Amino acid sequence: MNQKPRKRYTPEFKAQAVELLDTGKPVPEVAEELCISSALLYKWRRGAQVGSAGPRAEGEGAGADDPVPFRTRK
Repeated sequence: MNQKPRKRYTPEFKAQAVELLDTGKPVPEVAEELCISSALLYKWRRGAQVGSAGPRAEGEGAGADDPVPFRTRK
């Protein structure tokens, strides 16, 4: 049961992929050229459109590295 490790993409790669969509190319065509799934490219585009700080690397959860506020007992 050898699973392939999840592929990670840099923020620069994601931004460039989304920029290719701005040229008018359809998502499936860009995805095929980059050897990624259309669903992943749609996800990156949606992340870029909502004004996020940028698409996260695949596999990183939202806020995974964010500090957790410390709660004191009362």
